[in-house]
Amino acid sequence: MAIIVDKVQKRKDIALSCKELFIQNGIKNLTISEVAKTAGVGKGTIYEYFKNKEEIVFEIVNILLQEHNIDKKLRIDSKQSTKEKIIEFFGVFYREEDIELRELYKEFISISLANPMQEMIAFQSQCSNTYFKWFEEIIQAGIDKNELVHSSKQLARGLFVMGEGLFISSCVTTTIEDLKKELDTFYDTLFELMEVKK
Repeated sequence: MAIIVDKVQKRKDIALSCKELFIQNGIKNLTISEVAKTAGVGKGTIYEYFKNKEEIVFEIVNILLQEHNIDKKLRIDSKQSTKEKIIEFFGVFYREEDIELRELYKEFISISLANPMQEMIAFQSQCSNTYFKWFEEIIQAGIDKNELVHSSKQLARGLFVMGEGLFISSCVTTTIEDLKKELDTFYDTLFELMEVKK
């Protein structure tokens, strides 16, 4: 009797088995042979499931983001004020427990910039839209609770992009020594303008 293989699960298993390898070495220093050895499969099997190393990183990031979003939602929902929720929203960029996700995200961004594949662009666009919608809902809830002035919604896109921009800048320059402090200062200053004065 033939063994039935769950191809979706097998793809996930191969990708996740290589997670540490990618985090430690980066994608440029890896070969498909190393990936196959780490996954415990032959090179041919890797090519059955992935076109290249970049697709493996794409799969890992996809899996980890889905897991991360469940935890992120719980953390955000546990916060009381809109400011606390927004600060929690951007915690992924500096929180110690999210270091693996950040390392993989940096690889993903590097790949996307160097060799933009349609699938990656579509994935990045979908993620960005999903996160922005989530962020905008937090801002709108703050307006509805009379914590934020109505014009705060006009700032949502800029705030959203600024958080990621500060993270990327902290990765590629020496101008930001403490990202958490930089983000906290940025949001403290903005909330002085956005909060309803009581």
